[in-house]
Parts: sequence; C-alpha cells; structure tokens
Amino acid sequence: MRHLLDVDDLSRSQLAEIIRLGRKPVEEVPRVLAGQGAACYFAKPSARTRNSTEMAVVQLGGHPVYIVDEEVKIDQRESAEDVARTLACYHDVICARVFSHSVLERMAALDVVPVVNLLSDQAHPLQAIADVFTILDEFGESGDSERPLDGRVVTYLGDANNVARSLGLAVGMLGAEFRISSPTDYRFSNVDADRLAASGVNVVAGDRPDDVVPGSDVVYTDTWTSMGQEAEHETRLRAFEGFHVTEALVASAGETSIFMHCLPAHRGEEASDDALDGSRSRIWTQAGHRLTSARAVLSWILGSAG
Repeated sequence: MRHLLDVDDLSRSQLAEIIRLGRKPVEEVPRVLAGQGAACYFAKPSARTRNSTEMAVVQLGGHPVYIVDEEVKIDQRESAEDVARTLACYHDVICARVFSHSVLERMAALDVVPVVNLLSDQAHPLQAIADVFTILDEFGESGDSERPLDGRVVTYLGDANNVARSLGLAVGMLGAEFRISSPTDYRFSNVDADRLAASGVNVVAGDRPDDVVPGSDVVYTDTWTSMGQEAEHETRLRAFEGFHVTEALVASAGETSIFMHCLPAHRGEEASDDALDGSRSRIWTQAGHRLTSARAVLSWILGSAG
C-alpha cells in the first residue's frame, strides 16, 4: 500500500512519475476515485489545501468529506489508529493536515487505506510538488527524465521549516541545487541535513541572503511565524531581520529569476508587496498548482500511474 508522508517516501523515479502524471491534461487522468470517498481531515484550517484537495478528489471522480478535529478529537475521544480504522470503513484514502507528524505515521502504519500528508510539523510534500510544477512551467525540463530540474538553482530564505525540508527534497531529488540561508537558531538540524544528503540533495548553505541569492533561478520564502507559533512572533521578527525579500533582491539573482512563496504571506514581514505582486512573482501559479499536485499524487498513490 502506498502512503505519502514526505517527499523522500518516494524514489527519484517515483517522484518523476508523479510529475509526468501531473503534466497530463485533466481529461487524460483516470478517475481512480469514481464512486469512492476521500476523508479530508483537518486539525489545522487552510484555504489552498482544502480547496485543492477537495477539487482534486472531484476531478478523479470521488466525493471528498471534510472532517474537523472537533468531530473526532484524535487522542482525546479516539486514538489516531481508531480514527483511521473508522474512516477506512467509508473511504479509499485519508488526506490529513495535522500538527504532529507522528499522527500520520501511526495512521499509515495500519495499512488500512493510503494516507496522504496535507501538512505536518515536519513536512509539506504536496506544496513541494506544486512548487516543482511551477518551476517547470517557467524553465522547462532538462533532458534527463528523472532529473527534470537538472542545472537549476532554487534558493530558500528564512526558517528551515517543514516547507523548506520538503522543498529541498523535491527539487534536489529532481536535479536542482538547493541553497538555503537562515538565522542561526532556525537552520536545519543535523538530522535534517543527513536526511537531505541521504536523498542525494546538493545543499549549499549561507549565513545571509546575499551569500546564496546570486545565480539563483528561484528565490523562495515562507512566513516567519507559522500557525501555532504566534507567541514567538516578536522574537522571530527580530531574529529574521535582514531576511526580508524585495523585488530588487530577486532581481539580483539573475535576469530570469522568479520569486515564490507558499502562502499565506505576512506582507511587509518576510516579503514586500513589490516582490509578491511584481513581474517576477509566481505565487498565484504556485497556488494553482496545489490542485495539480493533489490530483497527481492521488492518481499515483491509488495506482493509476504508468
């Protein structure tokens, strides 16, 4: 049984297969959920994730059921395992957006139905795959079918968080060089670094944005304060001083460089309006590709790829 909890659950060839599947016209993608249900469990609310996941299920012929934690209260009313067993009585797949990654691991360990990570504290694989589609739209594919991003440079500025980890895995496994610059207390752990290296990802780290931005095809950032970190907001604002992305910074990367942000954006903090709304911004293309990503992953995970 296939699950997707993070990008490195996939081999390079499997990830490339998902990308190829996602680039097919919608009408050519088999309706692998025809007449079936998809449980969409959300411990955290989301605009892009809920809308893209539900519409992907519809495009694949299925019926999405939106479930909030108040209805199941995982590990209060029922264990994660019992929730998974219950949902498997009605649905062909569980798509879950959670706080703790371990909830997903416990659900997937049962092997009752496939489990797809819609976001956890450790990973955001569907966002990373959507980012790959966005980069390919802009720059095309290399000649290597399993390394379509060969020769590209993707640079992430800010908190080395779940988005950064999954992004690094996705673009690195597909051939890009992954660069990152983060404040001292917000960098990848040794475990994260080892994990990226184990997947063959070439990571270049710099102390400040100016160390890594020149020569980049993509300049990427995320909010400095994610959901659940609100109490750290002022501390994070001070720590990330100097990591603010402007259109001028993106332009300094190169003539054809683009700007990406997974959204939601805290305008004026991690990025300026001119970066978010400027001619180099691809943030709405990214948002649109969340649907492409969800559809491709669900199609692959339910066995239609090939």
